Amino acid sequence: MSFGEITLDLLQNFAQNGLIFLLTLLGAIPLGLIITFGSMSKFVPLKYLTKTFVWVIRGTPLVLQLFVVMYVPGLVFNTPMSSRITAVLIAFIINYAAYFSEIYRGGIESIPKGQYEAGQVLGMTKRQIFTRIVLFQVVKRIVPPMGNEIITLVKDTSLARVIAYSEIIMAAERYTSKGLIWPLFYTAVFFLVFVGVLTLLFGYIEKKLDYYKG
Repeated sequence: MSFGEITLDLLQNFAQNGLIFLLTLLGAIPLGLIITFGSMSKFVPLKYLTKTFVWVIRGTPLVLQLFVVMYVPGLVFNTPMSSRITAVLIAFIINYAAYFSEIYRGGIESIPKGQYEAGQVLGMTKRQIFTRIVLFQVVKRIVPPMGNEIITLVKDTSLARVIAYSEIIMAAERYTSKGLIWPLFYTAVFFLVFVGVLTLLFGYIEKKLDYYKG
């Protein structure tokens, strides 16, 4: 194959990395918020069940979780996973939702209680206090850690190959087995560009939020 054909093939496979990245964010960001509310619940059984779930997910490798989601349903329940992309997305969304939930929780708990009390003195409801006083402060504080996790997600998408889901590194490895080493290193360019764009984006967001010093 020519240089152009190999490059096109790598680009097409990198599109799969991009798909995993985008769909994981769309699923993990709201799911993480739901998990946060569970871990902060005053209902003790729900609180500790959620915390245990987060502990298990954060304490085990994502690679292991991919294997579990892909193969355990078929081995234990005799209901094989319908597709590899489904297994990848389930594992990634659950994993990143657990990490995001801890970032959300840390952001919410970092707001001084005095600000909630001030809102109550002004006659505001709990919802008004959260949306008008707390929310923007939380967003400002969680942008840096969220940015780090999202950038990590870009690189973690390459782990999809462990369950034979084709992405850019898996494609590059096929060419390496044929004696071509440059495609493997060429993949670094794609990841560096992607991460560079995200770094600039989060830097821009942080500067936009600098107006708010709360």
